[in-house]
Amino acid sequence: MKKENDFGRDSIPLLVLKISIPFMIAQFVNVFYSIVDRIYVGNIPGTGADALAGVGVCAPIVTLLSSFGTLFGIGGSVLFSVRLGAGDEKGARRLLANSFAWMLIVSVVLTAVFLLTKDALLNWFGASGVTFPYADSYMTIYTAGTVFALLSMGMNYFITAQGFPVLGMTTTLIGAVINIVLDPVFIFLFDMGVAGAAVATVIAQMSSCAFVLLTLRRKKMRVPLGLAKPELSAGMRIVKIGFSPFLILATDSIIIIALNAVLQHYGGREYGDTLITVATIVQSYMLLITSPMLGITGGSQPLISYNYGANRPDRIRKTFFWVLVLCVCFTSVMFLISRIVPQYFVSIFTDNKEYAELAIWGIRAFTLMIIPLSFQYVIVDGLTALGMTKTSLSLSLFRKSLYFGATCVLPVFFAAQSAFYAEPVADGVSACVSCIVFSYIYRKYLRGAGRLKEIRI
Repeated sequence: MKKENDFGRDSIPLLVLKISIPFMIAQFVNVFYSIVDRIYVGNIPGTGADALAGVGVCAPIVTLLSSFGTLFGIGGSVLFSVRLGAGDEKGARRLLANSFAWMLIVSVVLTAVFLLTKDALLNWFGASGVTFPYADSYMTIYTAGTVFALLSMGMNYFITAQGFPVLGMTTTLIGAVINIVLDPVFIFLFDMGVAGAAVATVIAQMSSCAFVLLTLRRKKMRVPLGLAKPELSAGMRIVKIGFSPFLILATDSIIIIALNAVLQHYGGREYGDTLITVATIVQSYMLLITSPMLGITGGSQPLISYNYGANRPDRIRKTFFWVLVLCVCFTSVMFLISRIVPQYFVSIFTDNKEYAELAIWGIRAFTLMIIPLSFQYVIVDGLTALGMTKTSLSLSLFRKSLYFGATCVLPVFFAAQSAFYAEPVADGVSACVSCIVFSYIYRKYLRGAGRLKEIRI
């Protein structure tokens, strides 16, 4: 297998495109096939709307489980890339093996914990008497596949970190194709409904997991995956670096919980489930923006970390610039699409006029500040790649706290659907704060050569 990219010498703009674009596509595909579940569920004859609301209630648990994949995947791959940049392949091998071992242990524990507590969690997360059976059916099966979901997501970062972003994209494409093909088979042909959507997803995740592990085991990889006894010290270092992106995703669960609970409470019995169904559609659309953008910034992290290990601040500065350009271009296009044609996206979920009109409005409200949000993503993920986890975590928590607070407070003074404006409020304010903080960091650490020794991992 020929190494595709040299992080230390290739042109930065080309590297950003070659690494981030496949990672972006992979994230887009990953989101797409989870959305396909919701599309098919929303079109189940007779019960589609209630079933879709049930799947929406499961979203916080799905997001929380996924966040553990980023905890060890991003945390381990950042340290792994630093070791490669410093020429320490032995240290990189240990980090790869430890990341796999800890991910396996944590995924087994999470499976047991969530299966034992899912009923209480679903009720807490906003399930009503009508939507609980659908949520329970989907969640039971999905949670049983946690090991495959976490390993396929987390270990895939190490394929990109070794210079093979196209293989990383292939991982997600395999899962997406299998899920899209199997969804209608299990949901409609076998008449399994919501349970069929979950079964198709688990099978897709198993396939992606197998591909990732077989790829990393290939001897032609620069650092192939080996087995090792998990080391507590290595695990702690991985968690330290991965905690910021983990918390970003994990707190998304809290916000979704808060949003569902607020909509159910202020919407009442007659309007609550309707608002949750609409919020599920709107959040699905937002994933088409935030996940590819996370792919761009996450895909560039190995490049930043590698050049940190090689002490090349000039290449790090260029990477930040070109990643930001790519993110701003992407969000600008999505902003225009959100203003002009959101109805086409909504129509694939429902043909109910009331749901459709409210969902179109919700998409336009949610996306008001997505262009400034790109600055937040680039800065936070870039600082994580440099090991500045306290700063990146503080910026992330600031945005999430503002988002959570606005979600809870706005409906108190306005109508229930005013909670949809919490997203743009948080995005706009946090982007300004992140830019101010980064301007200070840029002057102190990245302006001149040799300054990277001040940053510690």
